[in-house]
Amino acid sequence: MVAIIDYDAGNTCSVMNALRRLDADFMLTNDKESILSADKVLFPGVGHATQAMNALKSKGLDEVITAVKNPLLGICIGMQLMCDFSVEGNTRCLGIVDAIVQKFVPLNHDEFQKVPHMGWNGIVHSGDALFTDVAESSYVYYVHSYFVESNECTIAETDYNHPYAAAIKKDNFYGVQFHAEKSGKVGEQILQNFLNL
Repeated sequence: MVAIIDYDAGNTCSVMNALRRLDADFMLTNDKESILSADKVLFPGVGHATQAMNALKSKGLDEVITAVKNPLLGICIGMQLMCDFSVEGNTRCLGIVDAIVQKFVPLNHDEFQKVPHMGWNGIVHSGDALFTDVAESSYVYYVHSYFVESNECTIAETDYNHPYAAAIKKDNFYGVQFHAEKSGKVGEQILQNFLNL
């Protein structure tokens, strides 16, 4: 069973639709025991870091997430909130990964490097099991103005203005900056790989 953490994240419905396409059994829940006993946990997210952290704290989910022992996948801001700190609202995050979430600085001379980073971009990955059968430089879908700096937990990178962490892994915690649930066949493969862990 897959538990999708319910804290009013904006991309929850698209994540559920992606799991339906994969015929995965899932539940949308903010119940501590259901999350901790799930085989896999998905931590979605769209929005502002401070508001998202406040929503997690109001439900006691900040402590639940850090206590998860089975594989957990953070998506978009879900990945960002796994870090120590976000400059968005100067927000103290969950502290699972030792990294800081920074804001993109637009390059005014290049119309293709606008902020937010929105659209399809390629990933270069380390060959981690999360990327089984995913070709190098495959394209995935992004919508974000903030990014996680590349760090020792980085397992995939994307270059937009500069290289940054497209995916991270620490112990049982995984994160992807892109929207796997909106990334077509490549995204479905990555989600299936997560379910297979």
